[in-house]
Amino acid sequence: MRLAVPAAVFAVLVVAAFGDGYFRDELYYLACTRRMAWGYVDHPPLCVALLWVVRHAAGESLLVLRAVAALATAAVVWMTGSLARRLGADSFGQLLAMAAAAMAPELLGIGSFYSMNILEVVFWTAAARLLVEILDRPTDTRWVTLGLLLGLGLLNKISVLWLGAGIAAGLVLTPARRLLLTRGPWLAGAIAGVIFLPHVLWQVTHDWPTLEFIRNASRDKMQSNPPLSFLADQVMNLHPVALPIWLAGLVALLAGNRFRQYRLLGIAFLTVAAILILNRTSRSGYLLPAFPMLIAAGGAWWSHVLHGTPARAAVLVLLAVAGAATLPLAVPVLPVDSYVRYSRALGVAPSTEERQQLGRLPQFFADRQGWDRFVDQIGSAWDRLTPDERSRAVIVTSNYGEAGAIELMGRSRGMVAASGHNNYWLWGPPSRPADVAIFPRRNRTNLDRLFAEVKQVGQTDCGDCMPYENQLPIFICRGPRTPLVVLWPSFKHFN
Repeated sequence: MRLAVPAAVFAVLVVAAFGDGYFRDELYYLACTRRMAWGYVDHPPLCVALLWVVRHAAGESLLVLRAVAALATAAVVWMTGSLARRLGADSFGQLLAMAAAAMAPELLGIGSFYSMNILEVVFWTAAARLLVEILDRPTDTRWVTLGLLLGLGLLNKISVLWLGAGIAAGLVLTPARRLLLTRGPWLAGAIAGVIFLPHVLWQVTHDWPTLEFIRNASRDKMQSNPPLSFLADQVMNLHPVALPIWLAGLVALLAGNRFRQYRLLGIAFLTVAAILILNRTSRSGYLLPAFPMLIAAGGAWWSHVLHGTPARAAVLVLLAVAGAATLPLAVPVLPVDSYVRYSRALGVAPSTEERQQLGRLPQFFADRQGWDRFVDQIGSAWDRLTPDERSRAVIVTSNYGEAGAIELMGRSRGMVAASGHNNYWLWGPPSRPADVAIFPRRNRTNLDRLFAEVKQVGQTDCGDCMPYENQLPIFICRGPRTPLVVLWPSFKHFN
C-alpha cells in the first residue's frame, strides 16, 4: 500500500512527458553532457554526469529524461513516508505524509522535467532521513554515509551548503550538541568537503564564474521577493490544503515533547528559511527541499491526533481531490488552450519570478513550447546559405536554451550554434572561420556595426513560447569587420 502513492506519482509524470516539448534547461544539460567537466557556470557537474550515463544507456528522448525525473520524484514521496515512519507514524500517518508530498505543486512541477532541482530534493530528503537515524543511534558509519550524501548533494547543487548550515545550527542549538564532542560530524563534514573539492578547484581555475553568475542573476534577473511574499508562496507551493500538515510538523519538531529528540530538524528548516528570506531575491521554490521533513513530522503528529477516528479516510480523500484539482497547474496534463481556460477559471494568472514579459502561459510552461518550430525557422535561414558558406557559418543565439535547441534538433542539418550565455561562453566560439553568421535577435543596430552585409531573411514564430523568443527577426550576416574570436569576450553574459 505504501508504494501506491509513489507509483501513482511516477505514472502521472511519465504520461505527462508526452504533453509538451523539451524544457529549456534540459536542452542545456544535454549540451553539457557533450562537454563533460568538473563544473559549469551555473551548476556543479553531478546532474550532467548522471544525464551522461542515462543518455549513453537509454538515449536522450524526452520520455527517457522525464522518466528519470519521475523516478526521482517518486523516491522523494516514498522517502517522506519512510521518514514519517521513523518519526513514529503508523500506516495512516505514512500515507498522509506521502499524499501531502505528492500533491505539492512545486514538487510535481520540478519533477516533470529533468534538472538538478529534483535531484536536490532527493539528496535533502535522504539526508533528513539519515539524520533521524543518527539522532536515534549515532554511529561512524551513519556519519560517513551522511558525509557522502552531502558531498554528492554539493556536486549536484551548491544549495546543500544551506542544509549544512541548518544542520550545524541544529547541532549547536539543541541537546544534540553533545555530538560535536564526537568525531562523527567532523568526519561527515570532511568527507563532504573532499567530494566537493574538484568542483571548487574548477571554480578557482575558471575565476569563480558561479559567483559572478549568482551576483548578476540577483541584480539583473530575479524579481524582489519580500519576506511576506516568500512565506505566502510556500503555502501555494506546498498546496493550501497541506498547510495544516507541514505546519503541525514544524511546531511539533520545535515544541512537541514527542519529537524533542529530533528538534534539530526544525532548527535546520528555520535556518534555511532565514537564509533565503534575508536574501530577498530568492526564488520561493528554493525552500522546497526542506519541506519533506516537516511533512513527515506532520504525518506522524496527525497519526496520533486522529488515531481511531473515522476522519482519517476523509482526510486522505480530501488530499487526493485537492491534489487532482491543482495537478494541471503544475504538470502539463492539459493541452495549452485547455490549460489557459482552466487556469483562468481558477483565477490563476501566468507568473514568473524573473524580470520577463509573459504571454498566455507561465514561464514554467512557456519554456517548453515551440522549440522545434524555432529551430526549423532558423534552419530555413541556414538552408539559404551555399554549402561552402554552411561549412564556415555559425548561428549566434541569445541564450543557452536557443543554442541547446539548435544543437539537439538542428545537428542533422549541420547547424552549428554558439552563445555568450553562461557555459556556452566558456566553451567559446566554434573552431571555424564564422565569416557568415545567423543571428535571431530583436535589434540589428550592433549587427550593422559588426558586419559589412546584414540581411533579414525571416522571423521566428514559436507560438506560446516565451515572448522574448517570439517574432524575432532572423538575420544573415556576412563580411565581419572583426573576427568572432576577437569579439567573443564582449558576448559574455552570466545570469
